This record gives sequence, C-alpha cells and structure tokens, in this order.
Amino acid sequence: MKRTIGRKERADIPEFGLKDSVVKIDTGAYTSSIHVESAVVKNEQLHVVFSKDAPEGKFFDLWETKKVKSSNGISVERYTIEGDIRLGNVTYTTKFTLTNRSKMKYPVLLGRRLLNRNFIVDTSKVNILSATSNN
Repeated sequence: MKRTIGRKERADIPEFGLKDSVVKIDTGAYTSSIHVESAVVKNEQLHVVFSKDAPEGKFFDLWETKKVKSSNGISVERYTIEGDIRLGNVTYTTKFTLTNRSKMKYPVLLGRRLLNRNFIVDTSKVNILSATSNN
C-alpha cells in the first residue's frame, strides 16, 4: 500500500551522516540526489565526503556513473551509490546521485525511482510522515 508523503519530509540517512534532515520531494527527477562535498575514485573505490564536519569521508565498493540532466538542462555525469533512507517508521533502499548542493536549500531530493513504488505526493502538505511516525 502506498503512503501519502508531503512536498517536504524529514528523513534519516545514517550511513551518509544525515539525521532528521529535511528532504524535498522532486517528482520531476527520476533518481534521488544527495549533497556531497567531494566524490573521487581512489584504488577502484569511490571516496565520498558528505560533510565538511567529516572530512575523512566514506569509501564505497559499489558505485556507478549516470548521465543526469540537471535543472538547468545541461547533462552531466554523476556518481551513483545505493543507500538506505528512513522516512517515518519505514526504511527504503534507493539509489542516489552525488552532487554538490551547497547552494541549494535542501541537501536531499527524492525522485520518482523511490516515490513511484511507495508514495502518493500531496503537495499541499509537509512532514506528513514525521507526524504519523510518532503515533
């Protein structure tokens, strides 16, 4: 059964260092994306720094690249990794493209790849899942 989600929700992405972070629902994006300070390949592993507060970063053995058309219409190659995101009281596994979103309001966008199977979006609401997970 699909759950209703608002245009913005609160989520935890522990392996990426995010707790109770506001995420924006983006029905125009296919893949979810997450802010990173840097992402580089070192010895066949992807080294990702998610935050200036944790410059040691994290290494990923499984990663790929994907061509993504950004909001300005320009196609760019981005690294993609899989991770778990907790929305309300349920954890989902999805792919995230990695990009520097430091100039954006929200560090995480959730795209249709995750939304289609699991949610109905009510754009008139925010934090629906946060309210229901406390009950």
